Order: sequence, then C-alpha cells, then structure tokens
Amino acid sequence: MSGMKRRYPIGAELIGENQTHFRIWAPKAREVDLVLEDTTEAKTRFCSLAAEAGGYFSGAANACSGARYRFRVNRANNSYPDPASRFQPDGPHGPSCIVDPTKFRWSDTDWLGLEPKGQIFYEMHIGTFTKEGTWRAAAEQLSELARIGITVIEMMPVAEFPGRFGWGYDGVDLFAPSHLYGTPDDLRTFVDRAHSLGVGVILDVVYNHFGPDGNYLGIYSDDYLLRGKGHEWGDVINFDGPNSGPVREFFITNGRYWIEEFHFDGFRFDATHAIRDQSKEYIISAVGVAAREAAGSRSIVLIAENDLQEAKMVRRRGSQSRLQAAQRDPETSPRRVNAEPQTSRGEVGDGLDGMWNDDFHHSAIVALTGENVGYFNDYSGKPQEFISAAKHGFLYQGQALSWRKVLRGTPALDVPAEAFVCFIENHDQIANTGAGDRPRFKTSAGRYRAITALLLLGPWTPLLFQGQEFGASSPFLFFADVGDATVCNAIRKGRSELLAPFLSLNEEETLRHLPAPDDPEAFSRCKLNFSERETNRQLYDLYIDLLKLRRDDSRFRLQESDGVDGAVLGPTSFVLRYFSEANDDRLLLVNLGERQVLYPASEPLLAPPSGLRWEALWTSEAHRYGGAGATANAPPEGWVLPSESFAVLHPVV
Repeated sequence: MSGMKRRYPIGAELIGENQTHFRIWAPKAREVDLVLEDTTEAKTRFCSLAAEAGGYFSGAANACSGARYRFRVNRANNSYPDPASRFQPDGPHGPSCIVDPTKFRWSDTDWLGLEPKGQIFYEMHIGTFTKEGTWRAAAEQLSELARIGITVIEMMPVAEFPGRFGWGYDGVDLFAPSHLYGTPDDLRTFVDRAHSLGVGVILDVVYNHFGPDGNYLGIYSDDYLLRGKGHEWGDVINFDGPNSGPVREFFITNGRYWIEEFHFDGFRFDATHAIRDQSKEYIISAVGVAAREAAGSRSIVLIAENDLQEAKMVRRRGSQSRLQAAQRDPETSPRRVNAEPQTSRGEVGDGLDGMWNDDFHHSAIVALTGENVGYFNDYSGKPQEFISAAKHGFLYQGQALSWRKVLRGTPALDVPAEAFVCFIENHDQIANTGAGDRPRFKTSAGRYRAITALLLLGPWTPLLFQGQEFGASSPFLFFADVGDATVCNAIRKGRSELLAPFLSLNEEETLRHLPAPDDPEAFSRCKLNFSERETNRQLYDLYIDLLKLRRDDSRFRLQESDGVDGAVLGPTSFVLRYFSEANDDRLLLVNLGERQVLYPASEPLLAPPSGLRWEALWTSEAHRYGGAGATANAPPEGWVLPSESFAVLHPVV
C-alpha cells in the first residue's frame, strides 16, 4: 500500500497484475473480512481489512481482474456484495467482480463532447430497444440514428437492479452496469461507437432512492438512508443528516466514475424533486462539478427532471436570476418583477444545462387527444400555451395552483430556450396511459404530423423516445421482474392509484385493467420492430426531413427564444415568427383544427419583411408524408390554413 494512490475512495481497484486494493465504508462493523471466491478450485479465501478513521476498512489482496468477492461483517455466517461493485455478473444478490477498466482500448481521443445547443435527444431503454436487449445489439443501430440526425442518446438507467427485466429506476449497485445488457466493456463499446459517429451518450442516473430488492447498504451502515422520511419510492437518501459525508462522497464518486471510465457525455438526473438536501451545496450541483472536472477538456451536458420546475437548477452556480436582481434594484430594472419564490436550497444556481419540460408535453397531449384528466386538467392545449412555451419555456412559473393544489414552478423568463427539453413521448408518459399506447394512435394523422413538426422546429431542445421516429406500434408498458410477491403487489397498487384518474376508473378497476408488471409478456411487447422503418415509411420520412430542416436551416438551429414571437389566429391555430437581422425570417403556421380562412388577416406577424413575399418552404401536408398536398398560402384576399397542418414559410423576392 505504501505510496499507492487510489483513483476512487471506495470499491475494488487493481494496483498490480495480480493485486487489488479494496476499500469500503462500513461504520456499523467492528471488523470486515474480504471473501475471495476461487471459482476454478472451489475455494474461498478470507482476508482481514484494516480499520481506518471514519468507519472505513481497506486492504490489498492477491486477486486479478475477473475474480469474484464479497465482504463479511463481524465474522457473520453470510457475506455480501460490495456497495461500490463495478460488476455483478450474477445480479445484485451474487458476488461482486473485479474489473480492469484499462483493458478497453478507446478510439474517441478526438471526441470533444457536447454543448447544450443544437442537440436532438433520443431516450433509449437498452432492454427493449432491440430484440436481443444488449448494448452490442443496440450499437449496431447507432449508424442509422446518426444518419437521420439524432445527436445524443439518453440511456435509461443501467445500474444493476434485480430480476430479468425492468426500467432500471430501482438500481441497487450504482457503479455496476447491469449484467442483463452485457459486460462493462460492452457498454464502453457502445459509447465508443456512438462517438465515432458523432453521437453523444448521456446516462439517466437515479440519486433519489435505492431499489427495495438487492440493496445491502444496511449491512454496512444505517446512515445511507433517513428512515421514516420517505416518498413514494422509499426512504430518502441521507445527503444532509448525521454521517452524511461518506454518503455524499459515494454519489459524487459515482458521477466521476461514469464520466471517466465509460466516457459518458453527461447525465439526466431522475426526479430531483424527490431529493432531500438542505446542505450548503446541493448534492446534484456537487455531482455536476465533479463530473465536469472528470471530463477535463470534454464538454458534458447535465439535464434534470424536476417536477417543481425550479429554474435555479439551470442557472450558473452561485448566480441569481435576472428577476431576483430586478427585485433588489427595481429602479434600474427595465421592468418591475416579483422576487423568485424561496426554495429549501436558497437562491443560487445549481449549474445544470437543461430541464425536462412536462408542461409542453401535457399541452401537446391535450391538443392531440382532448384528454384533460389527472394532471392534464392544468392544460387546455390551446394556441396560447404553445406560443408561451416557445417564448418562455415552462408554462407554470409559480403563478397558479396546479392539479396537486400547490403552486407549480418558479420564474424562468431568463432561462435560454435550449435549456428546455421538450417531448411528446417519454418512458413515463407513454406508460402512464395504462395500455402504453403511443400518442399517434390516439389522434388523427394530420394533427400528429403538425405537433411533431412543432416539436422538432421549436426553439427548445427536442427529445424523441425510441421508435417514435418511425411510428413504432410497440407500446411502452411499466415492467419490473420483482420476485417478491409482496413487493410486486405493492407496485401494482401504487400504479393503480397513480393511473386511476387518467383511465377514468376506480383503483380496483384500474388494477384489473393494467398488465402485471412482472409478466414477461409485458416486457417483450415493448421491444421495437425495426421493419416498421419501411412499413411506416411516410412517418419515418417526416421525422427525417424535419430533423434535416432543423439542422440545415440556421433560424431553427440557432434556438434563440429572444427572436421568437407569436400570435393566436383562431381557436386552434397560431403563428410563430422567428426573426432575423438579415430579414431572413421564418413563419410557422400551425392549425390543429378545421380549414381556416384568415380574412381579414389583421395580425402584423403575418406581414412579410419589406419588399419581400412569403413562400412555402415546408408543409406537413405533403403527399410524401401521407398528407393531402395542401399548404398555407397568402393570396391578396386572405390567408388559408389547411386543416390539421403545419407550414414553414420563408421570404423571397
């Protein structure tokens, strides 16, 4: 050990050809033994670890890459996996495996990483993305995703979880890529391949709870969780209570690890609203700092899911909003504003790059389907909501009570457009239909094309869910292979309570209606069928052409909400105008209802730049996409908006 410096404070690390150093935080233990399993000779070796200050135990042993091990506490009969295990080849209940990260030969030395602007996110669940459900099989599809214009894969959680299948949000070994999808080097191969194609990969991480099955943290310490202070997913993690320092270290190290050893390009932090942390430095902000340092010269992107819509998450660390500054010095401000509501974490920014915008999704679904039950009741799906989303991001910024009877959101008028990640499909929202139906099956073809165009040409950052781009018919259900009947029943009951309002059923009826999450058929039904790229060719072409238009046309690529204005034209129609200093404006005409004639056309945003006229650049009603061929036009006597259509106009001489 003399002179040896570990890369990380916890876990097993190779320090020689046949030497591994182990370190674990186990303040609950008087003594800890390393249990090495020799699978070739069916022998077990025990090595005592030395106690350190603060409840840590460490020591070196003769063990090479691929060796399997556990820890024994206080000479008990049972031994348990490493909480910081790098691989669990037999799942969370089996032994941990020593991994040599240096064996993999990366080819992405020229990869510079990601910037927040100009990205198209693509949410992917490895287990259902391909028939095989592995990283290697998924990697074979990356070239096609790159070809059509996807720039970032957002990989749903892969930390080791129990069972044969699951969404991944009940991970228990946060350093171990799930054995269900392959080996750690298979994951590295996926990321390396993506980078070779110019595609980034960010990882969805769950730092708000641990899964209930396979979680052995309590063997080593009672301080990982705050008992009795939980939420719908279990006890909250102890980020600010007694002995929380090593817990924070665990998660900050986890952020560094994924960036350094797997070359991920950032994170999507799951349900940050469910994280309790009153510390001076918010844990997600601290993880973000560590991740950026680990990336070195590479640029990474950090995205949050936050149901409270706390805009401070995407402000620079230590900064205040323009609105807060105006409140403090109202006489020098261009307008008087109210102070941003205080949150439990104060006012300074957390330094992330973006946030999921559920508001846009909810408005879009109401507009597509007419549904307004559950949390959709807070949205009308009318034109003004889409104009406001384009100009201001979140619709709820603290101004009104929401479905939950609480104020939703904080002021975000100073947040740049690219920070809002918008979507009409994601894993949660599809599954929350109960039957897992995709939105296109719940609306008309024309209206779906129009909303798709709005999503992909809006000033925000678009996110697609796997298969959306070719109109996948496969559902996305909630599935979780939970062996414990009690846990499974509790999950089903919780899902029925959540979804009953959306299905207009009582909880008992909903329970009968929902597929059992532990049914293998529910899992297999969600796998994509790539032959639909051809059978749904018109829809696939729609997405491909829109992604190309966004990439090639500077007015869409710039993502500048400051240069966007809009106006309501009718009960179901509106216009967005993207201004340009060179008079190369873009006019977006959206009609989600019946054919409309605008006469008189008394809206100044419809006027072309001086000396020019409008000409159609793109329309969702092209025959190529299955449309009727009609497009918006502006004859002298008035404007005509075809039914359920989206048109882009540009100025010409």
